[in-house]
Amino acid sequence: MSRIWLIFTPKRLFAHIITQMIEHLSNSQIEQDLGKRLKAHRLERNVSQAEVSARSGLSRRTITAIENGEGSTLGTLIAILRALDALDTLDNFLPDPGISPMAMLKLRDDTRKYASKPRNPKPATDWKWGDER
Repeated sequence: MSRIWLIFTPKRLFAHIITQMIEHLSNSQIEQDLGKRLKAHRLERNVSQAEVSARSGLSRRTITAIENGEGSTLGTLIAILRALDALDTLDNFLPDPGISPMAMLKLRDDTRKYASKPRNPKPATDWKWGDER
C-alpha cells in the first residue's frame, strides 16, 4: 500500500481521481464542466463576456453558450483562450510528445569527426619468402 503513495504525490493523486471521474461523464457533461471552468477563469481574471467578445471576435451569445456547455468548435475555444491570455493551458491539456528516440537516431550526425590510424599498416620493408632471386 505504501508503494501507491510513492507513485502518487498529492497533486498527481488529485489529477488521477479527476481523470477517473471524467471518464464516466458524457460528452455533454464534459462540455458543461469545461464551460464552467472557462467562466471561472474569465471571472478570476476580472474580464467581462463583452470584453472576451471584443478580444476574440466572437459574439457575446457564443461566449455565453460555451460557458453554459452548449458546445463549441476548436477554433472558437482557441479564440476564447487567446482572449483570456490562456493559450498556455493548451500545453497542459495535450503536451507536446517531443522527438521519439528513433527519430533522434535518424537525426544524429554520423559524419566523421577525427581521422583514424590505419588498421593494418603495411610493413616498413617488403617481406619475401627468401627463395626468390
